[in-house]
Amino acid sequence: MPCKIFQAGESIAPAITFFWQEATFRPHFFIMKKTLLSILLCLIVSVAYSQLQRSQLQRSRLDSLRKRPVRTLSPFCVSYADSLQLYRQRFFSDTLRSDTLSPLDDAYSHLSQIVPLTFYHGVTQRLFDIDDTAPLRRDVDLLVSRMYISHPEYVLDTDSRLTAEGEIAFRPDEPVVNNTGMTSQAEEEVIHIPSASRPSSDVTLVTMRPNFWTYSGDFSLQFLQNYVSDNWYKGGESTYSMIGAVTYNANYNDKEKIKWDNRIEMKLGMQSSQGDTLHSYKSSEDLIRLTSKLGIQSVKKWYYTLQFIASTQFTHGYKSNDETVYSDFMSPLNVNLSLGMDYKVEWCKKRLVGTVNISPMAANFKYVDRLYLAKKYGLSEGKHSLWDIGSTFTTDLTWTFSKLIKWKTRLYAYTTYKRTEVEWENTFNFQLSRYISTSLFVYPRFDDSASKKDGKYGYLQLKEYWSLGFNYSF
Repeated sequence: MPCKIFQAGESIAPAITFFWQEATFRPHFFIMKKTLLSILLCLIVSVAYSQLQRSQLQRSRLDSLRKRPVRTLSPFCVSYADSLQLYRQRFFSDTLRSDTLSPLDDAYSHLSQIVPLTFYHGVTQRLFDIDDTAPLRRDVDLLVSRMYISHPEYVLDTDSRLTAEGEIAFRPDEPVVNNTGMTSQAEEEVIHIPSASRPSSDVTLVTMRPNFWTYSGDFSLQFLQNYVSDNWYKGGESTYSMIGAVTYNANYNDKEKIKWDNRIEMKLGMQSSQGDTLHSYKSSEDLIRLTSKLGIQSVKKWYYTLQFIASTQFTHGYKSNDETVYSDFMSPLNVNLSLGMDYKVEWCKKRLVGTVNISPMAANFKYVDRLYLAKKYGLSEGKHSLWDIGSTFTTDLTWTFSKLIKWKTRLYAYTTYKRTEVEWENTFNFQLSRYISTSLFVYPRFDDSASKKDGKYGYLQLKEYWSLGFNYSF
């Protein structure tokens, strides 16, 4: 009998035909023919059965989805679901970009703070913590804290009770590696959102103009207290002081050539002392100051700058046991307009930042509303105002030594080459918690236009205080 050999890759159809023809004329091939027919029949039956099972499984899944009860969410649940959806988008866009997730810092360890809603002590603790919190974790903490405050009736459990029950979070010993090949998705429950909250089917593409404005500021309320009993063996008197300060910045930068920085600073401090029998309270700190700088970039960190500074105060200024008003609103008012160069400081790995302004051309205007104070502030007697021309030098720097210690300094110098005025404000801030700090303020000042030269200090003046209180920055 001739032996036919089939090579790899050839079709199996010629082989079946060959064996079928041989089995017709040779008896011992008849058994092979029956065997081949049995194998083909089994293959056909198994394929048909698998297709039938698959169709039945799909039909059962569709039936279960149709029979599943449909829930309509309340407006509160809709808004809460929107917050969770935003959180989910940020999680998958920010956290999962890296190849691995840290078991201590990944957002999965904080999902238990949302569902079910539980009161966690760590949320409040992290909000007041000094250490910087990861943006994603801080978003979750803010969301949960707002839920605690706005809807305490939805808080179903406490952290202490869940901790007593056992482990409440999955914390693997090793980092979790992303499985990029995973494409399956869990079945989701069908939820019908009310029509009022559904997005419109009409989608309009809107091109938004970039926002070149940035806003920042800080608020502080500081307290000073000193108590001395009447029978204290060395004498002395008790004093009580409170100082409130607000700083707000609105800066424009088009990332090309134009930069416009604006800052308003307001401080008001009041104090009382037993030794002052004429005033129950008098101001210890009083300032209103507006600084605006418009710059056009010259080179990398240098800008041609037009600078405007105006300053005055809120209320009367007194001395102890003296009815004379030594300063007041618009007494004095100082306005300085200068033209020069501004340098952007970014030193010490950006821990020392700020600006340095050098203006060889400056015009200064001084106004005093109370005529009897004119000579005290360098004006001619009987005159309300004074114009002069000179040069200015201004620095505004912030040096962050660590997360706990920060130094802010401002140096302002103006000279007409006949008189000179120098102010150097220094604030050392020591952070005790996220919202509690203690501050040391040192303010030396030199002004040789004063009407009277002090016999002890000359033209040098000094103010200093140490305070403890609350502060908030954004």
